Formats: sequence, structure tokens, C-alpha cells
Amino acid sequence: MNDKQAIIRPVNEDDLEALRNLEHASFETDRLSRRRLRHWIHARNREFLVAEIDGSLLGYGLVLFHGKTRLARLYSLAVAAESRGRGIGRQLLLELESAAANRGRLFMRLEVAQDNLSAIQMYQSVGYVAFGTLHDYYADHRDALRMQKLIRYAPLSKSAHAIPWYQQTTGFTCGPASLMMAMATLDPEIKATQELELDIWREATTIYMTSGHGGCHPIGLALAAQRRGFNAEVFTNQKGPLFLEGVRSAEKKHVLSLVHQQFVEQAHEQGIAVHHADVSQQNIEDYINQGAVVVVMISSYRLDRKKAPHWVTVTAIDNECLYVNDPDPSLEEQTGLDCEDLPIARADFSRMSQFGQSKLRTAVIIRGRDSPDAGQTHS
Repeated sequence: MNDKQAIIRPVNEDDLEALRNLEHASFETDRLSRRRLRHWIHARNREFLVAEIDGSLLGYGLVLFHGKTRLARLYSLAVAAESRGRGIGRQLLLELESAAANRGRLFMRLEVAQDNLSAIQMYQSVGYVAFGTLHDYYADHRDALRMQKLIRYAPLSKSAHAIPWYQQTTGFTCGPASLMMAMATLDPEIKATQELELDIWREATTIYMTSGHGGCHPIGLALAAQRRGFNAEVFTNQKGPLFLEGVRSAEKKHVLSLVHQQFVEQAHEQGIAVHHADVSQQNIEDYINQGAVVVVMISSYRLDRKKAPHWVTVTAIDNECLYVNDPDPSLEEQTGLDCEDLPIARADFSRMSQFGQSKLRTAVIIRGRDSPDAGQTHS
């Protein structure tokens, strides 16, 4: 048996008990429960492979996928103690990378205990590079090393700021959270807090949306940034009130129209440039290269199947992808780790960055306090 090569195959329901036993034998804390293992056996947003020899399950690997982005995350990898040192973990990992690449993913990310030197050496041996540390990450308070590998070709000629990630604290404040990431990038004195998040939402909200609380208007976000000393400009391919198509009530439509007109008048008074045109990926790249930070509205449908406008902050762009910080960890198993520098293929981003039947495209460009204003443009 020791000379045999492990067979790597997809997981199935019959593996549940063996997986549970392996999980308990491999980890003292942060274990996957029987219920979660069953969930992942049947889930679609994952690759779940097992290694076996002569019918005995000796290891497994679980990779999760985030919406329509090109990012994969190694969620868990375990090999039975008596089978370690035989390359089974490495074999599983490479098969998982291949499966993830075949599903269009560009990067694999993982977290590993900083004192787990053997695992770190294995990851490094196949091309993973450390890019950060998470303190007090595990239930036993150990630190984790963050590692990443390019698993499918994508040139990374990134020229951009290091943009801090901030998680929105409500279901409707993605706009303020994205704007705070932009402002904190350009001015380290800006502290991203819930108080500031809610202040900006009150200043920028459209008041009504398809249901529940209103979202944020691009001109409202630009005004909020301008009030805090930044230079802002707006791209929107619609001159009239936004988001009307999702509201049925005539009274609500009137309020949305009134709010829109107030924002337009205030932008005129503040000298904020409003470009009535599609924001192109070339525009975004040019602004990033000039040192600006770009906040873009996308349709969340392509991330979580919910038809809602959603704001994200663009962190970088290259020949293959745009990278964004998403303030909303929307998937059940997702954390902020999966929301930073998310790679989205250019073609996917083109489809994501329009909303509704009117195909609204809009973005807010934020420049530092000392940057020259782009000048007022109402075209």
C-alpha cells in the first residue's frame, strides 16, 4: 500500500463518515462539523476532492469560489497522519488548482498557521507567496499567514494604491464603505468608522430603492467626498433621475426625482464635474495611473443573484482583470479575506458594471486634497 499512488476523485455522499473522522483526527480547533461537510458535499460554489488508496480515504481538499470573480480560496486541506510525507497533500493541491483554473479562476489564496512550517514549505514549493499576516486568526489564538498563487496566466502590471478594506456594517451602506476606502487611501488621517459610514449614507442616500432603505447616488457620494476636502467627479450615462425603474409608487418616484435634482444643483454649486457618459475601463485605468481612486457601481446579481445596485472600490487594473475591494462579504462562508483585491476578468466586469434595464453605468472619481480639480463638465 505504501508504494501505491493515491487516487484523487470528487467527493460523494458516501465519504461523509470518513471525512468527519479525518477532520476530527486532523484538527483540534476550527473543525468542519458533520453538517457543514454535508453542505459542502452538495454545494456548487466549490471544488471538493478526496484522496484514497485501496478504498481508504486518506485526505481531502476543499476550495471555495466567490461569485463571478476569478478568485479561488483553499478553505481546508487535510491528510491522515499515517499518510503524511507521501506527497498526498501536494497532489490534492495541484489537482484543486487545475480544477479551479478550468473553472476560470486566476488566483488561489489560503491561510495557514504561521507555526505550521511543514505546510508553509509545501505551499512555497509549489509557488505560493506570502502577502500578509492575520493575528489571532484561529480559535486557539494562533496567527495565520496569508498566501497566494497565480494559477492561470494574468499579467500583473498593477500600478495602484494599497487600498485598505472596510466591511459595511449595514445591508445598505456599500456606497459609504467604498467611499471611505477611497478616502482612507488618499488620506491616512481618515478613520473608517460606523459613525462616518452612516453620516455619508445620510448625505448621499436616494431615500428610496426597490425595497427597504435607499442606496447611494453617485453625485451624493461625490458631494460627501468634496465636503471632506477631497476632489471628486462623476460619470453617469443617464442625465435623468436614477433607479426609477425599480420603484412602483408615483410618490416615491417623485421623491427620487427631487433628490436627484437637489444633488445635481449642489454639484453645480460645488464645481463637481459630472460626465454624462459611460465610464470605460480605459477611463478607470487612466484615473488610477493618475493617482485617483475609483468607486464603481455594479449589479450585485452577478455576485449573489440579488438584483441590487452595489458599490465597490477599484484597487488595480491589468491586461486581464480589474481588482476590487467589495465591502460586503455576501456569501455564507465568506470573510473579508475574500473581498480584498478580488480579480474580475475584464469581460465579466463589463457586464457587472451596468445596472437595471436602463443599463446604468456610473462611477465616482476621488482625488487627494492637494490634487487639481478636473473642472466642471455637464455634457
